[in-house]
Amino acid sequence: MLQASELSYGYSSGRRDVRSFTLDHVSVSVERGSLTGLLGPNGCGKTTLLKLLSSVLQPEQGHVSLNGNSLAGRSRRDIAKHLAVVPQETHPAFDYTVMEMVLMGRHPHLGAFELEGPRDLALAQDALAATGTDHLAARAYMTLSGGEKQRVVIASALTQSPDVLLLDEPTASLDPDTADWVRTRLERYRHDHGATVLLASHNMAEVERLCERVIIMKRGTIEDDDTPAHLLARYGRENLEEVFLDVARGRGEAAKEAPQ
Repeated sequence: MLQASELSYGYSSGRRDVRSFTLDHVSVSVERGSLTGLLGPNGCGKTTLLKLLSSVLQPEQGHVSLNGNSLAGRSRRDIAKHLAVVPQETHPAFDYTVMEMVLMGRHPHLGAFELEGPRDLALAQDALAATGTDHLAARAYMTLSGGEKQRVVIASALTQSPDVLLLDEPTASLDPDTADWVRTRLERYRHDHGATVLLASHNMAEVERLCERVIIMKRGTIEDDDTPAHLLARYGRENLEEVFLDVARGRGEAAKEAPQ
């Protein structure tokens, strides 16, 4: 189980003595082996929460634990043996090939100066095949399209063999057919490996289809937490989108601004 208790995270805004909080006393628990959605509009704090859960950021208050063990004080390498993150964008420092990018997922499991072995290569090849990017293995990562890059990053995360997979808008840059294809692979990975998956999205249809449970965020706090069916019954789809996702309001504003 991945748990966060009373997480708060903020930043300075103008004056040194003034703090603006991106997250304010957020507590969540993600059951082991579950596929949970983290739903909310852009800017609500989803990405910040994922970074805190993965120890990329350190909370100002609160703590995070995995299977009852606190992540505080543990090395990033140790955490990466159990937890993988798929960010919205990845910008490597060097011009790596696709295979080199995917093999980076094995680094937490290797010793100092240890090179990848046959098992590591096999895991990378399996992940490339699972994400439909095996034909790109020799290509330079930076020459790929946005959708291809995202699939390669997902392949790298799968190669990491994580117990927990955190995904930040993983299908946002993909066309509908490819997005459906990636979702199927994520479901299969969760089923085959018993992995815990937390998927951040602002797409209600996506989390409704994939997730057994949905955590709704708004303005840095947890607004609700339930099954997709119960949330839709409670709020109604249109009201849920307008109140928590700003979808209906965005459509209305776009309509007003459109030329007559």
